[in-house]
Amino acid sequence: MHVTHIDPALLIQRVEPVYPTLPRQTGREGRVELHALIGTDGAVRSLQFLEGNVMFYQSALDAVRQWRYKPTFLNGRPVEVDTHITVIYKLNR
Repeated sequence: MHVTHIDPALLIQRVEPVYPTLPRQTGREGRVELHALIGTDGAVRSLQFLEGNVMFYQSALDAVRQWRYKPTFLNGRPVEVDTHITVIYKLNR
C-alpha cells in the first residue's frame, strides 16, 4: 500500500490589484481568470490570461505576479502547483 500526503499551497502574501481608472470612472466591475504555476519556493512562476474583461487584465497580472504562497509539499518534497486564480473587481458603493 502506498500512502501519499500533500500539504496544499497557502497564500501568505496577497497584493491587491489597482482598480484601473477608466473602469472606476465609468462604474464598471469585472473579473479576470488566470492560469498560474506556483514554483517550489511559493512564487508565481508563470501567469496566463484565460478570460475576463480586458480593461482589468494588466492590473490583475501586475498584482498576482507579486503574490507569494507557502510552498506545497508532496511526501515531504516541494512541488510546483498548477492552479487557476480569479481576480474580482467590485466597486464599493
